Amino acid sequence: MTRRIAIVADRISWEERKLIQAGPDFGLTVEWVNDESLTLGHEDAPSLKGYDALLVRSRSYTRGGLVATLAEAAGARVLNSARAIHVCENKAVLRAELRRAGVPVPEFRLALSRKDFERAVAELSPPLVLKPVFGGMGKRVTLIRDSDLAQSVYDYVEDLGHAFEQACLVEPYMGGGTSVRCLVVGHEVVGAAEFESAGTDWRNNAALGNSSRAVAHDPDVLKIVDGVVGELGPGIYGVDLFRTPDGYVVNEVNHAPGFRAVASATGADIPAAVGAYLQELLA
Repeated sequence: MTRRIAIVADRISWEERKLIQAGPDFGLTVEWVNDESLTLGHEDAPSLKGYDALLVRSRSYTRGGLVATLAEAAGARVLNSARAIHVCENKAVLRAELRRAGVPVPEFRLALSRKDFERAVAELSPPLVLKPVFGGMGKRVTLIRDSDLAQSVYDYVEDLGHAFEQACLVEPYMGGGTSVRCLVVGHEVVGAAEFESAGTDWRNNAALGNSSRAVAHDPDVLKIVDGVVGELGPGIYGVDLFRTPDGYVVNEVNHAPGFRAVASATGADIPAAVGAYLQELLA
């Protein structure tokens, strides 16, 4: 029996194409559904009829959680869960939830005003990283190397940001220019790669085209990923880690992860892993 899967997203990228192509190997018909075309809120959610599951891959800062919440309320099977997506969309909430669960995260301060920001700079001391609570792909993440620069940087947040865009985290700069991304499917790490900043850009986000290499599945990393999955529930995640002198910490968790760079670095067949996971869930 063929199962129908909807990839709910704002656009089709490399990852979505690969998932669609892999579907038939696992008895799945995978289709793209534009997240702007659902008109959710109906009790019977007619736009979801005929789908056995929804794989939510909206790249909006807030859209995925809203879609997942209303789809679940209409009785649809949603991956990842609405709760997991909402938590991942908000970096402050994610870190609070993980820390409460005993999963290590970087020290941070929430800055909702200039007064918050000034206090955070005084308490943590530069070099610091300023990043939006809602956002991804390394956008608007700023390295503040000294206190003189801090006030000028915040001018841009205060003058150009709107509403939730002004909510930021301030955290110590970890240095080193590397991070580890683990691609999780279900409970398992199916691929892990280390990303290194390239050229003059200090950020090591895969979306910025920085270099990557496969890394072994470190037992300490696997323990942390188990903690993340234990808190968020099994699903499909990109778990980003920083290495510190005291061990790894979770920088963020992406609920709709890009996985092209990890697949290229590791050779892992991530679309096949996702297909097998969906097949198992719907059996």
